[in-house]
Amino acid sequence: MNRQDAPQRAYDVVLFGATGFVGALTAEYLAEHAPAGCRWAIAGRDTRKLERLRDRLAALNPDCAKLPLLRADATDPEAVRELASATRVLATTVGPYVWYGNELVAACAEAGTDYVDLTGEPEFVDRTYVDHDARARETGARIVHACGFDSVPADLGAYFTVRQLPEGVPLTVDGFMSGGGLFSGGTLASALTALGRGPQTLSAARDRRLHEPRLLGRRARGPVGAPRFSRETGTWALPLPTLDPRIVTRSAAALERYGPDFRYRHYASVAHLPVALGGVAAVGTVAALAQVPPARRWLMSRWEPGQGPDAERRARSWFRVRFVGEGGGRRVFTEVSGGDPGYGETAKMLAESVLCLAHDDLPTTAGQLTTAVAMGDALLDRLQRAGIRFRVADVREGRG
Repeated sequence: MNRQDAPQRAYDVVLFGATGFVGALTAEYLAEHAPAGCRWAIAGRDTRKLERLRDRLAALNPDCAKLPLLRADATDPEAVRELASATRVLATTVGPYVWYGNELVAACAEAGTDYVDLTGEPEFVDRTYVDHDARARETGARIVHACGFDSVPADLGAYFTVRQLPEGVPLTVDGFMSGGGLFSGGTLASALTALGRGPQTLSAARDRRLHEPRLLGRRARGPVGAPRFSRETGTWALPLPTLDPRIVTRSAAALERYGPDFRYRHYASVAHLPVALGGVAAVGTVAALAQVPPARRWLMSRWEPGQGPDAERRARSWFRVRFVGEGGGRRVFTEVSGGDPGYGETAKMLAESVLCLAHDDLPTTAGQLTTAVAMGDALLDRLQRAGIRFRVADVREGRG
């Protein structure tokens, strides 16, 4: 449903956290790609930074010289409520979301405003489901987390793969992720915060299971696979216990097209065994350090939020996710690929998600949703037109 029939708001889109590293890239993308007539604004805590960003945007698109600037703090409930009530879609790049996201989600759920973010934090996603899904369903708000590299390639890649397989049969999909790029200070802060909150994350997951309705007559699973050599990709496959498989399985639970019994596994794809072993050791070390507050603060200080790689480094970055899907006697090999995953492509994914919610004809949905459920084909088409590649590499018949 296109929500042009919703109560009139001052803006179609508000981008909150626009002066951060990824926020500014998203604003630049909107300046160059928002359709004529799209009423959008940028928001943040510091008016001077917003003014400087608007000057940059005006150099890209002279129409942005009069772009509205909205001052708000994520921790100020009244300011956040005013922000949510002023727009049809609110996007935020301000993390860690477990610290700075709840008031925004609450305000959007109450106002019937669509909400999108870049979170990769399972605790935050589960907490907002428990606290705000029911109200969002009542008001018609669509709460769509993980609209960047977490977790659009995995979610829409699995969705694209399932579409190549027979309907009404058990299906399995494995995703193998590889790439080259750097993290921003904000991304690092979110990751370290999530790693350092293991007990809270487990508690949030338990609370969600108590509130989430059981899936009747169907099954959707996302088990953590074992490390192995993948003959399908010719690489070492290391399980990635990130938010991605949870998002994919929630799409599968909501959409019958994924079949009566769906299983998804998510891996990092590494060409050489020594690199794979070194990666496991490095992740283990960082995870252990994240449990100790002084060590966590020291790690965060290595790269402050708002910083990130320069344009030349981003131009050399890339990602690829290969999928192997099976079911009903068919085996398909698909691939999602693009450029700089953490910044350029993440900004593109977020901006296209925002424009999709604001302007496209979408299914009638509400509550906490995934990108596949809320936007599906419309977002898939947008991302393909924007240069992110979804392709079928091979189809093989005859396997059970």
